[in-house]
Amino acid sequence: QVQLVESGGGLVQPGGSLRLSCTASGFTLDNFAIGWFRQAPGQEREGVSCISINDGSTSYADSVKGRFTISRDNAKKTVYLQMNSLKPEDTAVYYCAADLSYCPVRRFGSWGQGTQVTVSS
Repeated sequence: QVQLVESGGGLVQPGGSLRLSCTASGFTLDNFAIGWFRQAPGQEREGVSCISINDGSTSYADSVKGRFTISRDNAKKTVYLQMNSLKPEDTAVYYCAADLSYCPVRRFGSWGQGTQVTVSS
């Protein structure tokens, strides 16, 4: 059974940094694409970043390019989202998702429960 658990969210001041983790259980990351999404109150879910595990190719939403970095540790079955220069508009619940494919993914099949990120002074 594919399970994903996010961690690393919290409260941070504008300009600060956080690193989110997405840890997989029930499967290895090989051949998967892992995506990060976020959803703010009253807004639609937004794709943030995606990584294709096999070749390491990555993609980012324009709103986070140059500030966020996605990476993976296959041995730990974990994908990270390093978030720097955080802004109040980055405040949202962040979710990771997995699919047996390459980025971009039309529809992710498995989702985590989410972790709250709040950027506020």
